[in-house]
Amino acid sequence: MARGREWLDRMSDSWAPPAPTDLTTPYHYLVWLARSQGGRVALGATLGTAWTLALTVPPWVLARAVDGLVAGDRRALLVWTLVLLATTVLIAALSIARHRTMSKIRMDASYRSVRTIIWQTTRLGARLARQVATGEVVTAGITDVQVVARAMTVTGPGVGAVVALVVVAVALFSISPLLAIVVLAGVPLLAIAVGPLLRRIERTGDDYRQHQGHLTARLVDALAGLGVLNGLGGKDVVAERYVRRSQQLVHQGYRVAVPTSWVGALAGGLPALFLAAVVWLSARMAATGAISIGDVVAVHGYVAMLVVPVAALIEAGGDLIRAKVAGRRIIDLLALPVADDAPTPGAPGPRTPTQDDPKPDGLLVDGPTGVSVRPGILTAVVAVPADRARALVDRLGGVADGATWADRPVRGTDRSRLRQRLVVADNDAAIFAGTVRDIVAGRDEPDDDRIRTSLHVAVAEDIVEALPRPPDTDGLDATIAPQGRDLSGGQRQRIRLARAVQADPEVLLAVDPTSAVDVHTEAMMIGRLHAARRGRTTVVTTSSPLVLDRADEVILVHDGAVAAVGTHRHLLHTDPRYRDLVSRAEGDAG
Repeated sequence: MARGREWLDRMSDSWAPPAPTDLTTPYHYLVWLARSQGGRVALGATLGTAWTLALTVPPWVLARAVDGLVAGDRRALLVWTLVLLATTVLIAALSIARHRTMSKIRMDASYRSVRTIIWQTTRLGARLARQVATGEVVTAGITDVQVVARAMTVTGPGVGAVVALVVVAVALFSISPLLAIVVLAGVPLLAIAVGPLLRRIERTGDDYRQHQGHLTARLVDALAGLGVLNGLGGKDVVAERYVRRSQQLVHQGYRVAVPTSWVGALAGGLPALFLAAVVWLSARMAATGAISIGDVVAVHGYVAMLVVPVAALIEAGGDLIRAKVAGRRIIDLLALPVADDAPTPGAPGPRTPTQDDPKPDGLLVDGPTGVSVRPGILTAVVAVPADRARALVDRLGGVADGATWADRPVRGTDRSRLRQRLVVADNDAAIFAGTVRDIVAGRDEPDDDRIRTSLHVAVAEDIVEALPRPPDTDGLDATIAPQGRDLSGGQRQRIRLARAVQADPEVLLAVDPTSAVDVHTEAMMIGRLHAARRGRTTVVTTSSPLVLDRADEVILVHDGAVAAVGTHRHLLHTDPRYRDLVSRAEGDAG
């Protein structure tokens, strides 16, 4: 286990993302995987070639032993028998070394692909869900990665098979040029025979893979909304639809399995037929005295040995075709555009407040709407229509272009620094499985006092107390399921807010953080948040009168532009649109 971890650490240290040219085609991606571990691939090819070539030695040695037996030379028979034994031991050692090396190559390719997918999804950030379905990412990160990794076998046994074919042809040429020509012409014909099947695998496999991704996406969505489906009574409808789509996928799987099974059968059957044909030809030649009995044994051994590399070549062809389908899905994910999200390297952002000068620096301004967030206060933004608020926060948070911070583009700020100073808290943020302590602490080293304070601000203490935990442990040791599936919508909302408060950023952008809680809890949440964030910049998108009343400043955005700015009470008396909006919100809450 320790050695395995060391190997993974070395692989992580050597990892670098693929260049755009490596994502041109699936085969370019496979070349990148091979080039990334060039030394190991070279070793695998060397061992695969040595192992395959070693398989050609026993037939030659056996032929010498048979000739000695025919001639009555017992000493020669003994010598060649011992040589055969030594050769067999060598083949076994080479086989073990080759297998271990190829296993490492496949594991490296698998982990490298997984890390590359994680790297890409991290770069995409919030844009990921808008560009590709979750099920597609899951399928690419599990199924496609394994298919591509399996194709890396061609770098070992595949290379050895080609070399062995040439060596056997040369060896047969010394016995009979006719036999050498038959082998050199026959083996490519065997590979060509499975060509139509490989093309069918590619065609049907692409359809199967696309359907598989869509079905996985439906499963992920259904699991995420299981609580809602139960409440609405739609679980049976979704389950029935999923079963029907699953049966369609099974049918497509059979279409892929038919040519795949034929390739597997032909990989074993065609070389056997080829062996029979060549042995028959060599036996006829021995009967006419063209070659010796020992030569017949050698020919049989050479061609019998070719069964292994020829089968490996045919299987490698199938693996490469399947890898082409899977690799295309991987590079489609890796090629999703992220250039717009790339920050300007080294841009420091606004001045960081210090003890000597604690006053926050600079306005946070959204260009398209004209929203200007003053530093150090709690600002509430009311957007009409309401979906414009999400886009506004994306710009202010640097997820999309259009906002500035202290006259500097938010997107131009160094990403790592920006995320330490400015945090976006929305209701779609992931909650990973773990203890309350780890979830709320986030990227920071857990500090129990700070965590409890954050939970208090988010009015989440009752959640912690209600969660199951090991006996005689602190409430912070209670565990939460992935995505907070064991929590209600309001509880997840409060845990997310506690995590954002714990981060203690200079600027906190919260998207409707109280929409799923009752009025009493909402009043406590906004009151405690206002007190805890005093002197720091906080932006809350909302239409709740309770939240708006506690905000230092309210900004009304109507039809994509700032329509009014003031306190809640001031806008109620001076702006009819704002008054109508708040009245509707109060009616909905009631």
